[in-house]
Amino acid sequence: MFFVDKPYISEFFKATVRDNAIPVVGTDIAQKMNLYSGTNIITEERAIEIVKELDNPTIYTTSENSYHWISKHLHFSDIPEKIELFKNKLKFRKLTQSIFPNFYFREIPKKDLKRIEFDKIPLPFVIKPTIGIESQKIYKVSSYSEWLKTIDLITKEIAPTRNLYPECVLNTNSFMIEEYIDGEEFAVDAYYNSIGEPVILGIFKHLFSSANSFSDRVYCSSKEIIESNLDEFTNFLEKIGNLARVKNFPVHIELRRNNNGILLPIEVNPIRFGGFCTTAELSFLAYGINPYLYFYYQKKPDWYKVIQGQERKLFSMVILDNSSGKNVSEITLFNYDKLLENFEKPIELRRIDYKQYPIFGILFIETIEENFMEIKNIIDSDLSEFITVNR
Repeated sequence: MFFVDKPYISEFFKATVRDNAIPVVGTDIAQKMNLYSGTNIITEERAIEIVKELDNPTIYTTSENSYHWISKHLHFSDIPEKIELFKNKLKFRKLTQSIFPNFYFREIPKKDLKRIEFDKIPLPFVIKPTIGIESQKIYKVSSYSEWLKTIDLITKEIAPTRNLYPECVLNTNSFMIEEYIDGEEFAVDAYYNSIGEPVILGIFKHLFSSANSFSDRVYCSSKEIIESNLDEFTNFLEKIGNLARVKNFPVHIELRRNNNGILLPIEVNPIRFGGFCTTAELSFLAYGINPYLYFYYQKKPDWYKVIQGQERKLFSMVILDNSSGKNVSEITLFNYDKLLENFEKPIELRRIDYKQYPIFGILFIETIEENFMEIKNIIDSDLSEFITVNR
């Protein structure tokens, strides 16, 4: 069964669940998400019964906001515990400590940030909420002066996001300090099947404008990215699965390959793929793989067959986050037409209400390798050239 929740579900997702009669739990929020007529809506009571009847029910969420319902209504099962094992970054680091015994991490309450013994922390390091989402509120620190600035930033930037997510999704009362992993970053959509084996449904390289950036602006997939990482990433997921002992369990994993060629996890996001229906649908737009159905029906892609004929092509999703520095109340227009003129082959543009959420939209594009500069340009842009503000 699937859960839908704010902030967003795509038309593709709506069509997928309707056309395949996938049960969608009829929560109060689900009634407001404009699901298509004919969708197989089941009651909350039936959802609870299913979990009681099955050892490892098939559960997928479009948003981590559904965790609150799950923890409240499915507390008799081990599902909330499995979610917490990944969602809580301290618990996840402890879970994987046997695989990565030399990885430095510690938790610190927000109230103690100014009292920390800075000289005892290896540099550089990353600080982020113990319970967080995507790349929000993540900071890299390389010096004491940067640390003082970061403390001020944390205090300043917490307030605007306080009401965007429930506390079980983003909690800024406690922070994790971790050693910085220098190297290439990737995101992986996958699921653990009915016997706990990992099945990869998408591999995406996370592109950044600089070493200090944590922006989610661009994720890219290609034949080469999949071919060169599929086996190694599958083995990596298997190690984590053996520790967590999860089955029928979708995940969105972020990891880095450090300068010594060692894979290290950044985080594992449980029972979902990429947020805002992004990475999963990039896999469909690029390769015809529908991850929702592959998970629901327990199918495994024949990746080497799927990517045949995709040489020299880059498939990217662009998160149009408001990095302009302009307050949303000042913005009167975002010029989507002007944006599209910058790309050789836009596949799909999804406009988002930027007055309600901190992004203007999501753009899926296809680019030949020789035109990579168009991708670099949008990574480097703060998007101000597409914005009109009050005069």
